Amino acid sequence: MTVQTMTTEELAKKVVNHEETLILDVRNTDEFDEWKIEGGKVDVINEPYFNLLDDVQAVDKNLQKDKEVIVVCAKGNSSQMVAEELDKAGYTDVHSLEGGMQAWSEHLEPTKVADLNGGGSLYQFVRLGKGCLSYFIESNGEAAIVDTNRMIDIYENFAKEKGVKIKYLIDTHLHADHISGGKKLADKVNGTYYLPPKDAEEVTFDYSPLEEGNDIVVGETTVKVQPIYSPGHTIGSTSLIIDDQYLLTGDILFVESIGRPDLAGKAEDWVGDLRETLYQRYKDLSDDLVVLPAHYSFAKELGKGGQVSARLGDLYEKNAGLQVEDEEKFRKMVTDNLPPQPNEYERIRKTNMGKENPEDEKQREMETGPNRCAVHG
Repeated sequence: MTVQTMTTEELAKKVVNHEETLILDVRNTDEFDEWKIEGGKVDVINEPYFNLLDDVQAVDKNLQKDKEVIVVCAKGNSSQMVAEELDKAGYTDVHSLEGGMQAWSEHLEPTKVADLNGGGSLYQFVRLGKGCLSYFIESNGEAAIVDTNRMIDIYENFAKEKGVKIKYLIDTHLHADHISGGKKLADKVNGTYYLPPKDAEEVTFDYSPLEEGNDIVVGETTVKVQPIYSPGHTIGSTSLIIDDQYLLTGDILFVESIGRPDLAGKAEDWVGDLRETLYQRYKDLSDDLVVLPAHYSFAKELGKGGQVSARLGDLYEKNAGLQVEDEEKFRKMVTDNLPPQPNEYERIRKTNMGKENPEDEKQREMETGPNRCAVHG
């Protein structure tokens, strides 16, 4: 029997549909511990490749020979060899993940959030390998994309399928954990690139300011994207309200956590802004707004079809980061619970400012690993 490969698209469908999925990750344990494939019904076993070179007995106790197993490595080569060894040992349903974790990191899975009033639709693109979320708003032949990832061809193909022209590219803030594709795609399609001006003081290119009170209209006034200044993760962080129903919070508020304020080295300065946004600005908004963040941290946040969302009022009851009324306790909670910095975050920030332009392979390498934009109380 020939070992089959599985595409990232096929694996993504299994993850977002909450299908039972068994993965054998053959990377070194330190790489595995840092970052792995996760999902609501994903079971992952780690056994380094070099332990399986001579025989696969090391995993026999954890695998069943007649059950599907998906072998994963860094780039897809070692997993193919291990899958072939499993096949020889009598395993009957073995797959090797094509492109490995590198390809998994770059896969975007679109899920429809809703039809919008007056026509048009809102989609969420879930980057399962990084926890990044971006948004595609289309109405009357026009589209806006929010927090665009580096893999811009995926959005272009999606726009072509929908028969719409990409007109606006919007970043809610200057990203530090992944490279934005917003400016590059705006230049390619002759669109307008928006960035909050307080995050753009060091950028080397032209942009349109994303500012409170200046609506961005997509289509024939059917969908209004209303910016709201909401600092804290960065000094310029700006949220968007779409159709008076959906609140795109960027990296300020997540379903299970809140944004970290330290990725420009200013945690003590920005934690007050973060508190004001979460405990005052957002409090003034309708509880019925549906929060759509720019990241998620845990597999349990993936809902139906992979969608990540929550009602704002529910988050004020359940999200631990919104339960700390005392200001000093809040400051301590945030600064004491900062996770490690994202990999290469300084270079990523400089790339997003236009100060550096690494080769594609280097950009992939810079983004390797999990997102770390959240503070978990």
